[in-house]
Amino acid sequence: MEPEYPLSYIALLSGITVSAPDIKIIIGLLILIILLLGSALMSASEVAYFSFRPEDIEKFKTNKSKQSKTAMKLYNNPEKLLSTVLVANNTINIAIVFLAAYLSSRMFDFRTEPLLGFIINAVVITFLLLFFGEVIPKVYASRNHIAVAHLMAYPLTALEKIFHPVTSLLIFSSSFVKKRTGTRRSNISMDDLSDALELTSDDFNEDEKILKGIVNFGNIKASAIMCPRIDVTAIDIKSGFDKIVPAIINSGFSRIPVYSGSFDTVKGILYAKDVLPYTNNPGSFKWQALLRPPYFVPETKKINDLLKEFQTKKIHMAVVIDEYGGTSGIITLEDILEEIVGEITDESDEDQLLFRKLDEKTYIFEGKVLLNDFCKIIKFEEDLFEEVRGESETLAGLILELTGEIPQKDQIIKYGKFVFRIESADRRRIKEIRVEINEDNSENKKD
Repeated sequence: MEPEYPLSYIALLSGITVSAPDIKIIIGLLILIILLLGSALMSASEVAYFSFRPEDIEKFKTNKSKQSKTAMKLYNNPEKLLSTVLVANNTINIAIVFLAAYLSSRMFDFRTEPLLGFIINAVVITFLLLFFGEVIPKVYASRNHIAVAHLMAYPLTALEKIFHPVTSLLIFSSSFVKKRTGTRRSNISMDDLSDALELTSDDFNEDEKILKGIVNFGNIKASAIMCPRIDVTAIDIKSGFDKIVPAIINSGFSRIPVYSGSFDTVKGILYAKDVLPYTNNPGSFKWQALLRPPYFVPETKKINDLLKEFQTKKIHMAVVIDEYGGTSGIITLEDILEEIVGEITDESDEDQLLFRKLDEKTYIFEGKVLLNDFCKIIKFEEDLFEEVRGESETLAGLILELTGEIPQKDQIIKYGKFVFRIESADRRRIKEIRVEINEDNSENKKD
């Protein structure tokens, strides 16, 4: 009995037979290889042209070759370029699918195992398209985007002309949909952007630190960065002029608040430059006429809004008041800018150490150090004490929130990973705090 198929067929995979290659199969395989190469070039072009950096664009602009000019012309019309690449790539991929299916039907006989044939075809074609048409070319183009952009400048220009009717229709339809539905910008919250920055790098460089400061900028209140009233240098309005000049010189500040009776009643701000022309005047000189009106802001004022007000009013200092109208402290333009660029010092600033680092896990802090600065120094999240800090803005205030009273010297307070030990305190305030960080203790409880 003669076999159902030619003797050239050999057994393969449980009854599936394979035929010897003929001229049509060989030509088809060559065309398939060419199509895969075309798909790879399209995928590489997409990555290359849409991963230009500013320095790459400058190189293309300074390069006077025709290839560079053609590449820049393509780059400057991104919608048309992307439409051309996508149309060409999808056209090639569809051709690959049909050609691969045709070659498979000529080379193999799956009539006895149709399901297995379908699975094999799907797996092989998908692998070819993904590996040779997507993954490899895109990885290569991401590392050699300039070379790929030069290589594909002329072919893409030709394809733009070939697919012009289709790409024009796509661009028109997308523009029509945008106009009908209205383009909406995706609202990315500052918290989302901050989280993204945290994920990008564990070791921020200077530019990234500034960007991080800008992201957190709008969430900071004036009370968080102000100079508290206990540290403010101020002058009594009843003081004689003979005491004013020495007070300005000793303070080293260019602007000094002036109060009447107590610091809760600030009457104005005295500018050192306004006093300079009158330094030789007698002690009876009415220097109070030189005062400039103070600008008051609440403790809850956001510093991004305050910065705009400083710019508009052309002032550099504001007096921060609490909910009862008492003076909490002062805030300056320098304080605000330091939240973005970090500490700003000049030749007149004296080093003021608010902490001492004993080892990697042990510090001694001044009680008046701001919680924002404390978290930056120990490199923890700024909302680390959000649940217990209440209205406190300093480390001493946090301790008072945790204990409910002014603690005694050597008293130990535990919270989460931290062990606080009071190094120095009196009946009115906490002066120094020893901080030990215990990474093994993750319980968020206070003792």
